[in-house]
This record gives sequence, C-alpha cells and structure tokens, in this order.
Amino acid sequence: MRITRDLSQLEASPERGAVTSLGVFDGVHLGHQAILAANVKKARELDAEPTVVTFSGHPKQVLLGRAPRTLTTLEHRLKLFERAGIQHTVVLPFDEAVRSTPAKVFAEEFLVAQLGTRHFVLGFDSKFGDGREGDAAFLQALGYSTSVVPMVIINQRGVSSTAIREAVELGDLEGAQSMLGRRVSVLGEVVHGNELGRQLGFPTANLDLHHELHPPVGVYACLVNLIQEPPPGDTSQTWQGVSNIGFRPTVDGSPPPLPLVEVHLFDFDGDLYGERLELEFVASLRGERKFAGLEALKAQIGLDTEAARAALDALNSDPST
Repeated sequence: MRITRDLSQLEASPERGAVTSLGVFDGVHLGHQAILAANVKKARELDAEPTVVTFSGHPKQVLLGRAPRTLTTLEHRLKLFERAGIQHTVVLPFDEAVRSTPAKVFAEEFLVAQLGTRHFVLGFDSKFGDGREGDAAFLQALGYSTSVVPMVIINQRGVSSTAIREAVELGDLEGAQSMLGRRVSVLGEVVHGNELGRQLGFPTANLDLHHELHPPVGVYACLVNLIQEPPPGDTSQTWQGVSNIGFRPTVDGSPPPLPLVEVHLFDFDGDLYGERLELEFVASLRGERKFAGLEALKAQIGLDTEAARAALDALNSDPST
C-alpha cells in the first residue's frame, strides 16, 4: 500500500483515478470494514485505485480541545487498511487549516483535482469540511458519483468506536470482538526493560503502544504477530504467548505512571528490540496482584503460561474461532 503524507508528492489527476473514502476509522471495526470492502469492490469495477483519506491526529483534539484514547494508532490503522485491500492512503494532519477548509473546496480542489476521485464511498455519518458541511448528499449535489454504506448493527446496537472503547476498557473482549470483527489487539514497538523476566526464566518483550487503548490490567493469553515491511509487508511470523498489563507491584516499589505491557513468547529465542509486535488478546486469565516475593511470582508465571497454552490450544481446536 502506498502512503502519502506530503501532498506535494501526489500526482495530478492520476490516470486510473481513485475510489475514495475518508475518516478517522479508529478501530477499523465492522462498520469501517464495510466501507473499505465497498470501496475495494467499486474500485475493482472501475479499474480505479481503492483509496482512503485519514488523519494523523484525532479531529476532536481540534474541534473540542480533547481527544479519546484511540483503539488503533495511525500505524496500526494503516496496517489494517492494507489488509482490507486499500492500495493508497493519504494521511492529513487535522489542524485548523483542514478544519476550516470549505467542503466544496476540499472536495473539488483536493479530493477530485489532486486525488483524482471518480467515486466516493462514505459511511452513513461521514462529514468533512468547515462546519461539517460535506456529506454524501453534498457530494451528490455537486454531481459526484457517491455511495453510502449504512450503519452496521450488532446485538441491536450500532457499531461505533465509542462503544468498542467502552467494551475494551471494561475488559469485555468478547463484546469488543463482536463489533471489531476481529480480536482486540494492540500494536507496539519492543523497547528495553529491566530484564527481570529473563532472570525469572520467562523473558518478555516490553511494548511501547504509543498511547493505544488496551484492556484492563491483568494477564492474558494472546497471539503475537511480528510485523515486518518490506518485505513481506504484513504479518510474517506468529507465536503464542502470555502477556501482562500492569504496574508490577511485586517488583516495583514505586509504580510507573501508566501500566506496562509485556509479553512472553512461547518457544521463541531471539532479539526483538526495535521490532513491531501486534498482540491479539484471546482470553483473560486473571487480574494483577502482588506476590510475597520473586519465587512466588515465578511460580505464578509458570501457572499463567500453562493456562495460556490451554486457552490457545482450545482456540486451535475450535474451528469457529
């Protein structure tokens, strides 16, 4: 997938043209996936390039002065766009200049003239331009070919990033997964820790999630995907593992300001520093608690590892998962 962050690098009216969708797409949930699938389908019909215009920052930061913690960072969203079949993503900063651009100018001078949009695929609630004037009806009134993807309903509730954030924060992995259409996951870079896990016989990779929202503190069975590009540009290796999200009360006298995220990969021996890992949370095993000492902690990690293996074996034996 091509990623354009500098608009000066855009071709003028690309020959193939684009089928374009725009929005934040936080979480890339089932509603977003329906938009992306419709985009890819239409682009195939028109022999055009399936394209997404998204934003590097959350618009609410500019519009309201505050933004929610995101389900997916920009980097994670880009990877999910690529998996959905999008071939080109344009990343714009959502700043005052973008916010105040009239919808007609944004559509005609950027989306059509610069991006070469031949057809728009929008969500039912997609808005853009100054005063959020731009929507599907606005584009159709300007004479542009536009289709609208309706709201996706799951368990009698409209799928939304807000509803999924609530489920993730409550630890409702099943509820969040039903709306995401995939497991709750986070993507982060492996950074250096204090290597206590290695001393205990369970080496862990410590992840910097760049403020991506994660489940509550506790221990989880998970699948661990190594993200590399290029090549092959997507998940190249997957391991089973057990992850801990928390403040490590047994070993940290003064807890860190934010929970730490670390994962022990089963049957792995190597160096992952600087690599990107995607954790897919399969099952919650227990909450975080303080142990009497390192030996008690080591024994519990052994039990957690056994429990995680059992949960993941059950996953493999169930064809519906």
